[in-house]
Amino acid sequence: MKKEELLHLHMLMFHIKMYFRDIINDEIPTERYDSLEISPSHIHKGKNAHRDALLTLGDEIVSHIHGRKVPMMNHSRLIAPPQVAVAN
Repeated sequence: MKKEELLHLHMLMFHIKMYFRDIINDEIPTERYDSLEISPSHIHKGKNAHRDALLTLGDEIVSHIHGRKVPMMNHSRLIAPPQVAVAN
């Protein structure tokens, strides 16, 4: 993966963190990510540093979401009922 792509993914993951904080009012603890002292705007930092930051932040976000015990959405209503006819 190119450094530019890693920077983009890092920024997207950072926006997910900010979304939880600003929109959902749910602060995600990111001690490991914060300890790396790197943000997506640090374009002068190396590719490996951004890869590590991206993976660390992603892990902390996923761990937080799993710990919230949010009920799964019921997608059965999105599936077409069996009585729907298919045109030939």
